Amino acid sequence: MKKNLLTVLILAFLLVNLVLTGIIAFSVISTNKKTAELIGNIATVLNFELSTPGEEEKVEVSLADTEVKDLSGAMTIPLANDGSGKQSYIVFEVVLSINKKHPDYKTYGETLSERESLIKDAITSVVSRKTEAECMDLDLLKEDILKAIQTLFDSDFIYSIGLNGIKYG
Repeated sequence: MKKNLLTVLILAFLLVNLVLTGIIAFSVISTNKKTAELIGNIATVLNFELSTPGEEEKVEVSLADTEVKDLSGAMTIPLANDGSGKQSYIVFEVVLSINKKHPDYKTYGETLSERESLIKDAITSVVSRKTEAECMDLDLLKEDILKAIQTLFDSDFIYSIGLNGIKYG
């Protein structure tokens, strides 16, 4: 009889343990869902703050929709004086990446060769204000040139540029 009573007691404790485990699991799961939602909201807010307000996201253009235009001839541009008294120059060739699906492509893209001198003038005005040390940061240089070209056309159908054969002297 003692063994039966002990077995019933163990079974009762097992059932109480099982019920309490279920209650704890449900309370933790609901709290966990609320915590996960809160963390998701915080991550969303932080993600908004990573981008600069008013900054447009760059549109990815497929290679099939890209036209590449090489500007004729290498450009030799005198750089701003860095205080050393020595005149520095930069020489490079410019390659434009053009989005053929952009609405302004029909307006400007097909006659881009006629506006090549305007593009070169915009590039020269940007680069000539920089010193040789500033021109070493090619990403910033490309970004400034691209902004000048997009401002010239008041459009972003030219979405990227490349600089080839860069020489300093």
